[in-house]
Amino acid sequence: MSASSETGSFPTDAFDLDGDTLREECGVFGIHGHPDAAAITALGLHALQHRGQEAAGIVSFDGSLFHLERKLGLVGDSFSDRATIERLEGLSSIGHVRYSTTGETVLRNVQPLFAELDGGGFAVAHNGNLTNGLTLRRNLIRDGAICQSTTDTEVIVHLVARSRRKRFIDRFVEAIQQIEGAYSLVALTNKKLIGARDPLGIRPLVLGELDGRYILASETCALDIIGARFVRDIENGEVVVISDEGLESFRFAPACPARPCVFEYIYFARPDSIVNGRSVYDVRKAMGRELAAEAPADVDVIIPVPDSGVPAALGFAQASALPYELGIIRNHYVGRTFIQPTQSVRELGVRLKHSANRAAVAGKRIVLVDDSLVRGTTSVKIVRMMREAGATEVHFRIASPPITHPDFYGIDTPEKEKLLAATHDLEEMRRYIGADSLAFLSIEGLYRAMGDAPRNPLQPQYTDHCFTGDYPTKLTDLAVATPRRLAVLAEAD
Repeated sequence: MSASSETGSFPTDAFDLDGDTLREECGVFGIHGHPDAAAITALGLHALQHRGQEAAGIVSFDGSLFHLERKLGLVGDSFSDRATIERLEGLSSIGHVRYSTTGETVLRNVQPLFAELDGGGFAVAHNGNLTNGLTLRRNLIRDGAICQSTTDTEVIVHLVARSRRKRFIDRFVEAIQQIEGAYSLVALTNKKLIGARDPLGIRPLVLGELDGRYILASETCALDIIGARFVRDIENGEVVVISDEGLESFRFAPACPARPCVFEYIYFARPDSIVNGRSVYDVRKAMGRELAAEAPADVDVIIPVPDSGVPAALGFAQASALPYELGIIRNHYVGRTFIQPTQSVRELGVRLKHSANRAAVAGKRIVLVDDSLVRGTTSVKIVRMMREAGATEVHFRIASPPITHPDFYGIDTPEKEKLLAATHDLEEMRRYIGADSLAFLSIEGLYRAMGDAPRNPLQPQYTDHCFTGDYPTKLTDLAVATPRRLAVLAEAD
């Protein structure tokens, strides 16, 4: 049986070539005390667009009034015209780009969320997922709270509103001490811009400076686009308060070693960002080099799966001393693939987003390098595409370990039974995608690429549960969840 015909025993989705990718989380941005606050926030959100493409929002404060604009769609479609920016007048603002992991994005779920509280207005934007958000929400509603959205971010608003502490920052700290999971937050009040990062630092948050004004952002690429200076990472378990008087820092959780999410380096962060002091681009190239050492292949050319596989493929090619070619061309100007009425048209629709560069692959033995493998459906289509373009052998290399466990911290991974590596051994996966060979980077190779000592099983340096099953926080909601409640739990921000 030929490799290309060995996929028949496993179901595949023949429609959407992007159906197998991990989905981005969300991105947050904030600036205090700048006359162009809203415009700068919009630019920062442009740089963070890769973290969420379904909706965007900005809240600003002009000294007496808060202004709110929330839109479905891309930042450029909503915040590029002068009239919108002018409506967001003020010296301070926060913004958010959103990807919801389940269900349909509706306007009431778009962030930042805003509420009038005792003492003044309060806006908050959140990247991550609260693993006790559903439990807290249920208790709040039981006590009489009225929820306007289905996001776990609204839980934070209610917790702040119900605190009896006198100072607002104490109310904010009391609220976040009750939440569990992974999060980075930016919040805006009448006088302050506030940032917070979860006790393990799972989700990223950085501090920057522009024209003497402080900035908070999910990634350094948002600082680069506006010409701001990177100051430092917000530490795990830290709250920073920015006002006209300057910056104050508080710890709201006991000091402990950080465990940032390793997927920021593998997939989520933009390659030109610096995350926790490490260049994402350099780490991804190092993953490719480690992969080449662990799983070499006797081939003619290295082909990246665009766009996320590009740096790893470069590292693989350099370590292997093999040519690197763009064998797959991605069309960046195509939105969601429409549902085509017939099978023949559906197959043509696949080529809207990706097409083979026949000149680079015909008659050659190739290695395809990608960042991860989730369901495997995308890999099936790409292998088939390469064979149809004339590749004589198609080998597949994945620059991360097999994903065997779902995520509950803001990454859109399917249930465990839909993860290919959780239900199939290596040979079954190879047959499923139709490749001549398949290999993954080991967890040891991943840690070497990060420049760290071997993984400490008693105290891992990263949040790597998708590969190991080692969840670093309580999963309170999961312990009491029904399938319907699990769907709500997965509505991450």
